Amino acid sequence: MIVLRTFNRKELEDFIFSGDFQQYDFLPITKHRALSHIQNPKATEEDTLLILAFFEEKLIGYVGCFPDCFEVDGKEIRYAWLSTLYVNPEYRKKRPAKALLKRVFEEYEGRIAITEFTKEAEALYNIMGVFEYVFPKEGKRYYFRTDAAKMIPEKKPGTKPLKPLFHTLDAAANLLISIKSLPVQKPDFKYEVLYRIDKESADFINGFSGIRNADEINTFIENPWVLEGKKDEKYLFSSFADSFKYFWIKIWDQNNKLTSCFLLQLRDGYLKIPYLFADDNLDEVVRVLNYFIVTHKVKGFTSYQTVLNKKIQQSKTFSHIYDRDFKREYLFHKQLLELLPDNFNPNYQDGDGDCMMT
Repeated sequence: MIVLRTFNRKELEDFIFSGDFQQYDFLPITKHRALSHIQNPKATEEDTLLILAFFEEKLIGYVGCFPDCFEVDGKEIRYAWLSTLYVNPEYRKKRPAKALLKRVFEEYEGRIAITEFTKEAEALYNIMGVFEYVFPKEGKRYYFRTDAAKMIPEKKPGTKPLKPLFHTLDAAANLLISIKSLPVQKPDFKYEVLYRIDKESADFINGFSGIRNADEINTFIENPWVLEGKKDEKYLFSSFADSFKYFWIKIWDQNNKLTSCFLLQLRDGYLKIPYLFADDNLDEVVRVLNYFIVTHKVKGFTSYQTVLNKKIQQSKTFSHIYDRDFKREYLFHKQLLELLPDNFNPNYQDGDGDCMMT
């Protein structure tokens, strides 16, 4: 018989600091990820943040929950994102995933959302028959440098012995790309790069509608799910990277008025833009972004910011090798959708939910 154990904020804190989470064959959570869950401003003391599944006292699976909320017509609608779901393949016939999800639905009364799921997980969610696809986001991924040594062996494991050759080819190709990028100049208008959101930016953000405010975004900048260092093989989700940094960028006009600010996340050479707050003109944003990509030797950049993507496509200075269309799907539990107006659209930014964390 499968036994489930739930953890709220206080219980998760005790679990982490006691060291008990390290006793199993695989980790159900990392310490820094747990601390980030605990610091989540949207989490209440009673919210379930982690559920473990045991069979004969052996850990066989877990699911993570990341509380969030909507403000609709002055009413708060609380829900949670499924941030992790894992089961030991040896015990799948015991159906621990189904038991874990059933408990999550009970804990949050069906108010569950999911995004950036694997194909395997998506198949499970569809089988359950309680989720609907909603609010899809169309995006782009732009490539600036070659990364054959990483990408080819990942797609074709049999080519791993050829990695030294791929490294050599990457080095030669990227040298030519760097030479070609030499004419890119630092923007001649006022902008600044910070590592967290300051008060001026926070005041500016308040003029925009959004799911998260400056304090919430800063909380997750300061409590990341990913740290720089060597990956812990006992944890199967994102936990460590060779490099992982956030950058908060501000841009002013000629009258010294703040016109735009945005958050960038750079992980192992790949860039995201979790949050963008800007007036109508995005030309300066594109120029700063282009200069950042060149100076930080960015390999790829993913954006679901549709207005920004249109501006990039129109730009003659934003230089990339090629680009691909991407689509981000969201699954909402039917019970959560019943609480939302028919015409509701959350207008998620790229980093909303748990997307800015990894």
